[in-house]
Amino acid sequence: MRMDRATTTTAAERKRRLDAILDRHGNARTELVQILREAQEPEGWIRPEAITTIARALGLPRARVEGVAGFYSFLHLAPGGRYRIRFSDNITDRMAGSEALLARLCELLWVERGRTSEDGLVSIDTTSCTGMCDQAPALLVNGWAIPRLDDARIEQIAELVRSGLPVPHWPRELFVVADNIRRRDVLLDSNLAPGEAIHAALARGSGALRERASNERSWREAIEIEPQGPRAVLAEIKLANLRGRGGAGFTTGLKWEACAQAPATPRYVVCNADEGEPGTFKDRVLLASYADLVFDGMTVAAYAVGARHGFLYLRGEYRHLLAHLQAVLDRRRREGLLGSGICDWPGFDFDISIHVGAGAYICGEESALIESLEGKRGVPRNRPPYPVISGYLKQPTIVNNVETFCAAALIAVRGGEWYRSIGTLRSAGTKLLSVSGDCARPGIYEYPFGTKVAQVLADCGAEATQAVQVSGASGICIDATEFDRRIAFEDLPTAGAFMVFDESRDMFEVARNFVHFFAHESCGFCTPCRVGTTLLARLMDKLAAGLGSPHDLAQITDLNSLLQAASHCGLGHTACNPVLDTLKRFRPAYERRLLTPEFVPAFDLDGALARARAMTGRDDPGAHFGAAEADAVAGGGTT
Repeated sequence: MRMDRATTTTAAERKRRLDAILDRHGNARTELVQILREAQEPEGWIRPEAITTIARALGLPRARVEGVAGFYSFLHLAPGGRYRIRFSDNITDRMAGSEALLARLCELLWVERGRTSEDGLVSIDTTSCTGMCDQAPALLVNGWAIPRLDDARIEQIAELVRSGLPVPHWPRELFVVADNIRRRDVLLDSNLAPGEAIHAALARGSGALRERASNERSWREAIEIEPQGPRAVLAEIKLANLRGRGGAGFTTGLKWEACAQAPATPRYVVCNADEGEPGTFKDRVLLASYADLVFDGMTVAAYAVGARHGFLYLRGEYRHLLAHLQAVLDRRRREGLLGSGICDWPGFDFDISIHVGAGAYICGEESALIESLEGKRGVPRNRPPYPVISGYLKQPTIVNNVETFCAAALIAVRGGEWYRSIGTLRSAGTKLLSVSGDCARPGIYEYPFGTKVAQVLADCGAEATQAVQVSGASGICIDATEFDRRIAFEDLPTAGAFMVFDESRDMFEVARNFVHFFAHESCGFCTPCRVGTTLLARLMDKLAAGLGSPHDLAQITDLNSLLQAASHCGLGHTACNPVLDTLKRFRPAYERRLLTPEFVPAFDLDGALARARAMTGRDDPGAHFGAAEADAVAGGGTT
């Protein structure tokens, strides 16, 4: 959101602005999320008349447009403050003191959390992880990221809000987001020049292919006749045993090959930069400082599968990176690394568009991401068919993580055999870890697969560590007895998060934070997940209030069985993981919250009615008995 100044805008001016947005996006239904996001930016919310205009222009039912807008947490159908401030509510932000800082800002600006000030100046609330756990606490103000919050910064932000100064004119030092790269290996130290990976991929094709491409109408016609160039690239990716770095770990070469062999065209390449897993921020760093490597990897993928267009799906919390990424794409077009005839290959045409998300963790799931790309609510699809056969617009589509494309670019230059020699037999290459929490040096660490957890803890300066959460809320929590385990697909697979908790931390509260995250981020499509995550959050709240019993702990296991069996997607399947892991390893943190060994209901009906009985006099025996009867009751006699 970029609502940066108070203006009085006429209806005619709003209409002209919206018409320009619609025209820029060609009135395309697939652009609905982008149209809504841009329509919202000037005022911070989407007016009802704008919804109507958009629906008519796109030929959609109004309810459909409103339903899409209502799905995403960063799109608003009602006005808020001119300054919309969202504190990151990840557990690492809380550990760094975010709750006290939020309360202080509310006090300074005379506003309640979750509300808009009476003068319409400011709204203050929380959001899920903003991807800045290494410099927590952090917040977003009108989409601008501010890390490293402390009392002084809170005072400064309050004064800037009161002054009415547009956010882009705030002091630049507030918005500096550091990379914090602590350990580099083959990827972060690759130093490849922009386009080097593309030239290397093309060089794997024969001279005959280049000659044929120059004589034929297009490069694609040439590879249909003599496709050894793209096949050679696929062979190197397969030889490297590169696996997806987004968490699932599917073999990248097999995914690309399936897409390349799919009979339908056109084909698409999608980079999943919706890095929403709590505790993960490696993709933010790659996009900020290694964007050329990301785009090189996407272009190599396009060459391998025969795609003409690609998308970078950028999470809404990383909106502050959009201008930088657009500038990189523009430069690459000028340098012949995107567009028509890439690297002077006739017919090798490929370009990339950036699609900005609007606040939905579920869009990190590849089919939900594709739904969002198509301008819909981000609800995961039933599979099969898989995206490599029927993805974006039902066409063959590969979806890979930011780090995966970077690794693919590296393989294109140095070869699959070299890459496979790094790491372990089943986990080739290196892995970027987003290290945060109780350690002296949080940040990005790159290690060969097979590195022990203990090594990471030593390098980041962690002391008295009792637990590590590997791969975020949906991952695995391990205790001190397991620090000899290794970061690898065959042992501890991870999307990148590595959250450290020392002995001062209450692991029950860590799990409760994760549980509330899942309840908030459930897309609501399927009843088991929608209801199950809410029930789980309520159970954890009951335990936190000291009203729990062993029956409640058993209920958690039952809920997990239900979610595993009946949830539509992986969010529901993993929602109980943080509770089950911490219950197994840190059971005393749960047991000290039990009120009784017997069942205790979370709702006390008698207690809830006590005040009403007192107000109506129903607790007074004389109020509903005669005097004699009251005396008899008081004395224990009968009448």
